[in-house]
Amino acid sequence: MTPVFGPLDEPERIAWLRLSRSDGIGPLTFMGLLQRFGTATEALAALPNLSRQAGRAVRVADRDVVMREIEQATKRGLRFVAWGEPDYPSALRAIEAAPPVLCVRGDLAVLKRPMVAVVGSRNASAAGLLFTERLAHGIGTAGYVVVSGLARGVDGKAHRAALMTGTVAVLAGGHARIYPPEHEGLAREISEAGAVLSEMPLAWEPRGRDFPRRNRIVSGLSLGTVVVEAARRSGSLITARLANEQGREVFAVPGSPLDPRAEGTNDLIRQGATLCTRPEDVVEALSPGAAAPLMQHTPHRLRDDPGFDFRALIEDTDDEADGAGDTESTPPGNFRAAHLDAEARVMQLLGPAPTTIDDLVRLSGLSAAEIRTVLMDLELTGVLDRRNDAFVSKARG
Repeated sequence: MTPVFGPLDEPERIAWLRLSRSDGIGPLTFMGLLQRFGTATEALAALPNLSRQAGRAVRVADRDVVMREIEQATKRGLRFVAWGEPDYPSALRAIEAAPPVLCVRGDLAVLKRPMVAVVGSRNASAAGLLFTERLAHGIGTAGYVVVSGLARGVDGKAHRAALMTGTVAVLAGGHARIYPPEHEGLAREISEAGAVLSEMPLAWEPRGRDFPRRNRIVSGLSLGTVVVEAARRSGSLITARLANEQGREVFAVPGSPLDPRAEGTNDLIRQGATLCTRPEDVVEALSPGAAAPLMQHTPHRLRDDPGFDFRALIEDTDDEADGAGDTESTPPGNFRAAHLDAEARVMQLLGPAPTTIDDLVRLSGLSAAEIRTVLMDLELTGVLDRRNDAFVSKARG
């Protein structure tokens, strides 16, 4: 079961936002710090000392800057929802590297309903757009919320077809930087009957690498992802791969072998994706009985083991840390030596080519908990790069 707690009080909510906006603190590192220190407030207080130990300055988000963001968001009718709060989407909470904080415009109630992602080519064919419209309308009529990325082509058509039944748009940038700009009006329409959400700061201008990051949220919100049209190396295929890694159903709409926009979807079918030629193919596959376990289960290793404690792996020299370094089996003086040995083993395995965390566990002989602790420290020191939160490599330079 994924833990759910009550709404955060205002000081802790501000701390969550500051920690999530701090340099070098990605979703996995955020959750690691939260599990180690218990609250974002305590993690913020400990971060300067941790960065000194790592030999790298970590720029903590300025409180005044975050307060201005909150003020501007409030004026726009936006709300911040933290991971674990009751209004945070259940399916998204269950994925690895879930966004610590979402900024939402619209009806929070729509986030509690079961969702299906519909994605595809920005340069979609007329037939692709017609099928997208029919598909999104049928899925919506069956009671599902349609999720997409507000992009041109298939995304925009899917949103428009589901306006009456409920749709959620996930932004690659902040709410003040809607992309593409011509979809600002569509975003307003979506927020009236559905929701528009982002994990990025309000004024964040989306960059190329932000779109795959957005895609993990699109698939993470959804019980299944339908790819309508996608060329090879398409961003929609990234969404499909992420959905598969998250344990969600992947559907693909077949297309002509003569159309490059069908190459990616036809490949997905060959790889085992569920064939989709009508809305009923999705609705029948995502029966309530099949969906229920997914909404309750989390594949995130840090949250699988309630007994896991970062303090058993890292020596904490902060005198104010509660119980830092306490363990029944290992003398406190051995913590740092063991951690350095683990760090050396991981660094030996890392190279410029991305590798998975599962491979590091298998090849290093360390536990998944030890690997994730080491990776959190390496990310803070700046020697580790994360790729879409699923792969890691040595930082360039």
